[in-house]
Amino acid sequence: MQNKWDVLWVNAHLAAMPAVGGYGIVKNAALAVKDGRIAWLGEMASLPDAPQALAEEVHDVGGAWMTPGLIDCHTHLVYAGNRADEFAQRMEGKTYADIAKTGGGIISTVRATREASEEALLAASEKRLLPFLNEGVTTIEIKSGYGLDTENEIKMLRVARRLGELHPVSICTTFLGAHAVPPEFAGRGNDYIDVVCNEMLPAIAKKKLADAVDGFCENIGFAPAQMEKVFNAATKHKLKIKLHAEQLSDQNGAALAARFKAISADHLEYVSESSVAAMAQSGTVAVLLPGAFYMLRETKKPPVKWLRKYNVPIVIASDCNPGTSPVTSLLLMLNMGCVLFGLTPEEALRGVTCNAARALGIAGEVGTLEVGRTADIALWDIAHPADLAYNIGYNPCVGVIRHGNYRAIQ
Repeated sequence: MQNKWDVLWVNAHLAAMPAVGGYGIVKNAALAVKDGRIAWLGEMASLPDAPQALAEEVHDVGGAWMTPGLIDCHTHLVYAGNRADEFAQRMEGKTYADIAKTGGGIISTVRATREASEEALLAASEKRLLPFLNEGVTTIEIKSGYGLDTENEIKMLRVARRLGELHPVSICTTFLGAHAVPPEFAGRGNDYIDVVCNEMLPAIAKKKLADAVDGFCENIGFAPAQMEKVFNAATKHKLKIKLHAEQLSDQNGAALAARFKAISADHLEYVSESSVAAMAQSGTVAVLLPGAFYMLRETKKPPVKWLRKYNVPIVIASDCNPGTSPVTSLLLMLNMGCVLFGLTPEEALRGVTCNAARALGIAGEVGTLEVGRTADIALWDIAHPADLAYNIGYNPCVGVIRHGNYRAIQ
């Protein structure tokens, strides 16, 4: 008899994280992989034959839990420089807006990133990527936005793509040219947006370096009318839309994102109930970023009660960036999402699996354990899936399967 599957994993417990409700727990389970995709999963007692007769390879995981590989759907992982000095200033009482107005903030990272060679940028970014991979992350989104000119935005996106070629992770790239007004356009925000729409975005789309387009819609960023121009240009180039919205004030950015059927609106501390309702109608998911909330010592929490009321999928992400969320642990964000925002451990885990896949427009490929999905799986030495949000500063990941290929975590 010819073996049916490439690999069969036995003596596992599954948290399948189905798209609708619950952990999807299956105890004393097995999971089979064929051609890099999940071919079968269920209780071991339901296997159609003896394991050795069913697969080329059989691996006993000894009671480990299997979840979908984790997904971090919002990062600024590629950058150069360091902003610890700004952290010190904030601890002395200055606000994020104060620092930005005096040439710090995003612009200080722009200067460092422009000066860095592509190889230096790659080396710095790899150091930040590896901790995520060792915590079971198999898909990560990386934004540009620290180049703010065509050459350097392309450089950043090239580095992001190279990370996916060099490491066992799927990279989704997002063009964030509308992140801040660069120094050479000081006082000419509208002129800069014209360059984003008419020069930068077409060049990046032609090179197929971006999967989506994002922007910073904020009182220290870009107005909704400016972001509308960017979204119209993104639509013309058939790129998905995301938006930093309502982090520091209510600019009705989430409602604008919903009007353009954005896949996500991110931050949302100051979002209104009407904008949440609009997101529900458009299918736009809510990406909450507890790392930035914590680092900025924000006191206004995102309205989780409204997100639940309107059944808007809730996502958790690291927002890894040098200024407001120097985070390289997605597991820590699960805990913060629960403690700071009041999520349940199940909601938090859904926020980095099935719902996070929706935030990247790839829900049909990853984010759940089910037949036909890509075999991106994390293995955990835990007693229950809630442990992933419970522990602080502890990594229980013992292995990662990506596209069916296993890598042990030491």
